[in-house]
Amino acid sequence: MAADIRSELTALLRAALESVAPDSRDAAITLERPKQASHGDFASNLALQLAKPLKLNPRDIAGRLLAELPASPLVAKAEVAGAGFINFTLAPAAKLQVVRTVLGRGDDFGRSELGGGAKVQVEFVSANPTGPLHVGHGRGAAYGASLASLLDFAGYKVVREFYVNDAGRQMDILALSTWLRYLELHGSTIPFPKNAYQGDYVRGMADAIHQAHGARYRRDAAHVLDGAPDAATDAEGHLDALIANAKRLLGDDYAYVHNFALTEQLGDSREDLAEFGVHFDNWFSERSLFDTGLVDKAVALLEARGHVYLQDGAKWFRSSDFGDEKDRVVQRENGLYTYFASDIAYHLNKYERGFERIIDIWGADHHGYIPRVKGALKALGLDDGRLEVALVQFAVLYRDGQKTSMSTRSGEFVTLRELRGEVGNDACRFFYVLRKSDQHLDFDLDLAKSQSNENPVYYIQYAHARVCSVLAQWGGDEAALADADLSPLGNERELALCARLAEFPEAVENAARDYAPHLIAFYLKDLAGEFHSYYNAERFLVDDAKLRDARLALCLAVRQALRNGLRIIGVSAPESM
Repeated sequence: MAADIRSELTALLRAALESVAPDSRDAAITLERPKQASHGDFASNLALQLAKPLKLNPRDIAGRLLAELPASPLVAKAEVAGAGFINFTLAPAAKLQVVRTVLGRGDDFGRSELGGGAKVQVEFVSANPTGPLHVGHGRGAAYGASLASLLDFAGYKVVREFYVNDAGRQMDILALSTWLRYLELHGSTIPFPKNAYQGDYVRGMADAIHQAHGARYRRDAAHVLDGAPDAATDAEGHLDALIANAKRLLGDDYAYVHNFALTEQLGDSREDLAEFGVHFDNWFSERSLFDTGLVDKAVALLEARGHVYLQDGAKWFRSSDFGDEKDRVVQRENGLYTYFASDIAYHLNKYERGFERIIDIWGADHHGYIPRVKGALKALGLDDGRLEVALVQFAVLYRDGQKTSMSTRSGEFVTLRELRGEVGNDACRFFYVLRKSDQHLDFDLDLAKSQSNENPVYYIQYAHARVCSVLAQWGGDEAALADADLSPLGNERELALCARLAEFPEAVENAARDYAPHLIAFYLKDLAGEFHSYYNAERFLVDDAKLRDARLALCLAVRQALRNGLRIIGVSAPESM
């Protein structure tokens, strides 16, 4: 509906422009919604654009355009405002059209063709499977899932992907941590490293191995510590030595311990995310990049294009040639590839899969990683503009006014599962996307649990439940309301609600363009606010059947828009509260 009205207003201005300034007939015509309702429903800056080429005062040009503007039943008033804007106020009947549009399109109201079916990959969460997901991961999960749904709703073909870091040092540390806890169950006196994974989940995995295999993986403590530097002076070197000893002592059995820990933690993450309403089309294994030779291929391609050099036995990528602060190692002197090398191969794979747009969602602390990845893509001869990185700031949880720390290695973290259990999935999903992703987020636990108008998710869901309650009291055929006579509507609150409904498709497109699902959350708050004001001011189940049905049709349209918006951000729409 809004698109049709925009097209009609654009056509009116184009006709006026043809008369006033035929030499500028191809000038771009834009229409924006004024921030203040008193300024009308749409505003155009066309006269300001024409001021320079016509060498006239913008207000004079605006006056001439208005004089030549064809009449339209959609427009109640058009006037010059400010420095030369043209403000349009729609006729009430034009505003009411949106109710018919919403009820006609139903679950598809607001759906856009903006994306044109372009194939887009959204990669998000991608947490190391070294422990339970914490509340920091939760924000990336909520944002990524909401963005993917938003882009899908805006006409893109979206593939959701989780990149499993199953080939790096962190997984070796987890395997070692699990094995050391297993050895403790067999009387080992090896001091547990402070920089190993400390959580109770590690003890749980060790106990499971013990229950299933008894003493099979037991080894002498002295051999485990053989050649390891003092942990007090070289903590990371100590840890690396223990990992090397574990691989040597366990031999082929090391793979079992490693894979058991990986499978347990990855399975836990899958289950946690599924319960959170976050689902992926692909779980992509980092290890597969090595198994298929893609890491070798990527580094060889960089070498062949002259972007790799040898220094101190290591291979370095000339990252500084592409805007990075310094060059980066892709293969160490011991022959092992760096994480950066596998990341280059992973992104090469994304391009090979034919995605027209690739969206990586990273923690804000990875900001410096962007130029080196984009630099590697340029070095490979790829269009780095197809890769876009959305940064997500950490979420800080406050309980009883106290900040809660989140450290996976130390085990002192609040899990996403614990947070969901305390405030519920809906509050989690909504609060996580209530701010722009790259803005700091303090998660107010007390507010998230409150049942008050100050709690935005409660406020929005309550608006939906109120509509359901009114319709249940009425007890009629909701489908019949699509054909209701809307002419009895027309008071200030009803027209304001219609104007707000008409903004939803625009909110979807604006949010999709900016990768900003928080704009949907803002829209829902505004729509709920308009409806609560209407609900408190008017009676719906009145004796006048025409007025009753018209108001119920408007309520039904509000309910549909709330449902569609809540679905995008992964929040339920309860029928009673």
